Amino acid sequence: MKRNKRHKANGNGSANQSVRLEFIHDTAKSVSVAGTFNDWRPGATEMVSVGDGRWLKELVLAPGAYEYRLVVDGEWMPDPRASETASNPFGESNSVLRVNGDREANRRLQETL
Repeated sequence: MKRNKRHKANGNGSANQSVRLEFIHDTAKSVSVAGTFNDWRPGATEMVSVGDGRWLKELVLAPGAYEYRLVVDGEWMPDPRASETASNPFGESNSVLRVNGDREANRRLQETL
């Protein structure tokens, strides 16, 4: 994932953060993201193919922790680039994305991914 510097006020005093998810899969026909930020609806957040098996999606999220999974050609899977995971009720792992209100800390975190 990659964070951009754009942000918006979200009404609670914290700035929303722009977060870019990146995924690489040579043969995928469709990739989407389902998680706590979209009520686990994969059709709500489709990633965009940019060629050479690369998929991107930019999200604007309020500070907080979000669990999510990628849906690749209908198969649910954790994000292989995520640095944190959490167990889910199905005996599998969800990826965890943490967004905080400190843009500089988010930038430093991104540099480590």
